[in-house]
Amino acid sequence: MNHVSRKFLFLIVTAAVLLTGCTKKPQRPDPSSTLLGPQTGGNLMPQDIGTMTEFGSGLQLRGDGVIDDGFTIRGLLQPVYFDFDKSDIKASERSKLDAAAQYLRENPQHRILLEGHCDWRGTAEYNLGLGDRRANAAKQYLITLGVATGKIETLSKGSLEAVKNADDTQAGKDRRAEVVVLKQ
Repeated sequence: MNHVSRKFLFLIVTAAVLLTGCTKKPQRPDPSSTLLGPQTGGNLMPQDIGTMTEFGSGLQLRGDGVIDDGFTIRGLLQPVYFDFDKSDIKASERSKLDAAAQYLRENPQHRILLEGHCDWRGTAEYNLGLGDRRANAAKQYLITLGVATGKIETLSKGSLEAVKNADDTQAGKDRRAEVVVLKQ
């Protein structure tokens, strides 16, 4: 499956999940599973694409770039960036996690999801593992700040959303742990 097809399939599955809602906690993907495994629903058929409502119709995009879909808030808390092939939290990035911990103290009804991402280099399996290490490094840092483990979920997306053959600047943006607020 080529890169464009994978991205398109990911967008369709994501749209289906957003449109139908999700009350379960996010599950950590199993690296041996495929993109159409149980964590993504797996029931979307090509003939269903034309029957879906317009992508993003339930999303609210605020003027500040924050996206609230009713279940999650993306862009409210800043992503944590990592060096190439590293999963340790740089001193310069710790303030972003400090802000996430403060947000959870001020909003105890919410939880957070840490999504580990990688750049395009490396195998899919390696990048899933590296994304997992990045998300868990951020989780461990938050735990040292006093955040309860039950308030933090992790998920590795590996290089699934990375820009293929990206230059160094873009690749640096792909090496991150996104901090997503879970409202429910």
